[in-house]
Amino acid sequence: MAQTKDVTLARKRALEHLTQGMAGTTAFLFVVSGVINVLALTGSFYMLQIYDRALTSGSIPTLVALSVLAIGLYLFQGGFDVIRSQVLVRVGARLDARIGPLAHSVAIDMPRFGFSVPESLERGRDVDNVRGFLAGQGPSAFFDLPWIPLYLAFIYLLHPWLGAMTIAGAFVLALLTLVSEVMTRRLNGAARAAAIHRNGIADSNARNADVVKAMGFSGAAVARFSKANAEHLELQTRTSDISGTFGAISRVLRMLLQSALLGLGAFLTIKGELSAGAIIACSVASARALAPVDTAIGNWKGFVSARAAFQRLRETVAAFASATQATDLPTPVSSLSVERLTVAAPGTGHVLLSDISFEVRAGQAVGIIGPSAGGKTTLVRALTGVWPSLRGHIRLDGAELSQWRPEMLGQQIGYMPQDVSLLDATVEENISRLAVDPDPRKIIEATRAAGLNEMIVRLHDGYQTQLGSQGLSMSAGQRQRIGLARALYGNPFLVVLDEPNSNLDAEGDAALQGAIESVRNRGGIAIVIAHRPSVLAAVDLIGVVQAGKLVAFGPKDQILAALNRPAAQTTVQQGGDVSQGMRVPA
Repeated sequence: MAQTKDVTLARKRALEHLTQGMAGTTAFLFVVSGVINVLALTGSFYMLQIYDRALTSGSIPTLVALSVLAIGLYLFQGGFDVIRSQVLVRVGARLDARIGPLAHSVAIDMPRFGFSVPESLERGRDVDNVRGFLAGQGPSAFFDLPWIPLYLAFIYLLHPWLGAMTIAGAFVLALLTLVSEVMTRRLNGAARAAAIHRNGIADSNARNADVVKAMGFSGAAVARFSKANAEHLELQTRTSDISGTFGAISRVLRMLLQSALLGLGAFLTIKGELSAGAIIACSVASARALAPVDTAIGNWKGFVSARAAFQRLRETVAAFASATQATDLPTPVSSLSVERLTVAAPGTGHVLLSDISFEVRAGQAVGIIGPSAGGKTTLVRALTGVWPSLRGHIRLDGAELSQWRPEMLGQQIGYMPQDVSLLDATVEENISRLAVDPDPRKIIEATRAAGLNEMIVRLHDGYQTQLGSQGLSMSAGQRQRIGLARALYGNPFLVVLDEPNSNLDAEGDAALQGAIESVRNRGGIAIVIAHRPSVLAAVDLIGVVQAGKLVAFGPKDQILAALNRPAAQTTVQQGGDVSQGMRVPA
């Protein structure tokens, strides 16, 4: 119960921080909008005075005085309009500064839970969406809407019939806004989902451009994208049609209303109940009264999109605030233990590993072997915290991974995935994990351990060489060596390497074995996924993962001897237990 209250309080504080200062800013903008709308009556009063006073009196000084006064009031109105616009732009920028980094953290984290890259990047687009809306004309229209009664009151004072007609027109336009909201809400959600699907296909095609081009199925790839794009365009077109139609109807009704007011004003003037100046003043005031409604309808699509984006951002902030705050734990020095670990694929929920248990002590290295698609890479992702566990525990010195702050845990783990993708940064920044003030000694130590220092210094800019997008300027073997150096940077306690020698030559293989031995010698733990037997020379334990199970685990010589027996080889190929003469986890 206490923990639930703490989480609720954390969410509340996070949301308050997100909108901190917004109440005062909103009040200020409301007051400024009030001043702008009061000053906007200048045109109506000016016309009233010109037609009813200056023209009837024929006084040039009166005309000049009224014109000078009107120009001054218009300038004040423009100044306040500029202030409101600049404040709204800065509100959007401040919101971006507060939540942009958090949204990017979510974008990095979401793929771990089965979301696609385009779907993950939507959080960043949500921030852009909200900021862009605040910098546009939409917010100004919404701040002007509460001041419409001011114009209605002015028109009513000119004549009750004119006021009644304007109120009826405003009601019809407001009704159009409501109908537009109802009709576009569902379509906006569907269009967003279609955009995510289309962007996912585009991202997949771009990431596999080499294969698509080399094997000549770019036409099929483009056709697949075109189909998804057509679905997205259809939904976007329907949404835009609705918004455009209601916007056009709104503009026509507003012009019709203005003409009707002029006609009614003329009738009242003929009847002697209204002056000529009042007709023009009524027309100007009614146009200003209904302009915010017209603008709001025109920007309604953007408003709905920004509102949905802001709601998703609020949910993001609340979710982050709900996360348990971890304590800084001592650096692990003793053991890695896996207890009845079960892991499911994010997104699908398909169980890939089941009931895995083993323990590794400091100074040991484990080679994980087994057939393809047996669950080896899934185990790696679970050990590094990339994929969450469905059941069971992974502990460093007895502390479960979830008890560590991500930044602190990352310092204790070195990870090289099967497909090494480098950042669009320098060699130094890649190896130092984007450290703000990297320690040159640690970088050199890591590169020497990976046998990489001589290769780097021969580059045209050495450690400051820019690698470009995904490090594609490097060969696969060079990327793998840099990935190894990055995993070794800072001497992490647990080093996890997924097929680290798949692209290495003999020299790289030797450097890899030396790196594993150095991890063991300094009291760390190395977990190595191996397909090529050369890497097993540096390990002292072997685990066999097959069909999502750890079917064998123990000393290297003992496991290899058992696997080399014909009967054991047959049972492994058939999915059987190769536990003869070795310890198999319970």
